[in-house]
Amino acid sequence: MEKKMKNNVVIGTRGSKLALWQAEWIKSELMKRTPGLKIELNKIKTTGDKILDVPLAKVGGKGLFVKEIEEALLNGEADLAVHSMKDVPTDFPAGLHLAVICEREDPRDAFLSGKQGTGFRIPDFKSLPRGATVGTSSLRRACQLLSVRPDLKIEQLRGNLDTRLRKLDKGQFDAIILAAAGVKRLGWADRITEILPVELSLPAIGQGAVGVECRTGDSFINELITPLDHPQTSVCVRAERALLKKLEGGCQVPIAAHARLEEGQIIIDGLVGSVSGDKIIRDRVQGTRDNAEALGVKLAEMLLSKGAKEILAEVYSH
Repeated sequence: MEKKMKNNVVIGTRGSKLALWQAEWIKSELMKRTPGLKIELNKIKTTGDKILDVPLAKVGGKGLFVKEIEEALLNGEADLAVHSMKDVPTDFPAGLHLAVICEREDPRDAFLSGKQGTGFRIPDFKSLPRGATVGTSSLRRACQLLSVRPDLKIEQLRGNLDTRLRKLDKGQFDAIILAAAGVKRLGWADRITEILPVELSLPAIGQGAVGVECRTGDSFINELITPLDHPQTSVCVRAERALLKKLEGGCQVPIAAHARLEEGQIIIDGLVGSVSGDKIIRDRVQGTRDNAEALGVKLAEMLLSKGAKEILAEVYSH
């Protein structure tokens, strides 16, 4: 085990405003706990950041937003990596692991329409006019919205949060759907028209949570970051990820899950949908929190037995 006191710690991160906010937040939390520690950020451009003109689902592969950062961890250019948990694949390269999952922000999706005076042009999702154009880069969001409103025109929306908002304000879309957590973290909560209930848009696996990845053998870094782990968030996100792993899904497939703790029990909702939204398979499991990951696997098996296998085979064939 590599155990040496480091004066200088390097955080690997993407360069977007949201990624930098998350990395800076981790940096400040670590410096509060370890005065005198020097921490710098290594901004790394990932495959997902470079390919902006193609829908992510068509790029294929897993880890589009983490692969290059993991390479930096493995070759010593970074000591730890800060990720949005919804971007993190369920399998890690040898020598790396997910050490910490921090307390979750709001995991739900946010509906944003253009501003009009002191309000919004379209007050909520149900007020979208027939044939309205909605921007999202997520098959998960698209399939759920189309299942309720097949008349909607779903268009690709890529780029950083500020780019996406700019496109909305220019009138390219009637509305856009974003993760509420990112919008809130960047201080743009006043731009949220409506938070979508999980019954309408079940969130992505790990949405709203920040994870920290590092080398398994670096005991100094592992000990340094352990206090940042939030046990309640961790158990919920690991349950969701167990479902994703069983379904062999990446972060660009129409799979959704949301786990929550209530009175010592964990409740997990899971969903698989066809891209067109004409078929949605949804189910729920409940049990003790110490059985969380097994319950995530069980829920995945329930979805597969109800037809998710055929839906996913169809998605992957394209």
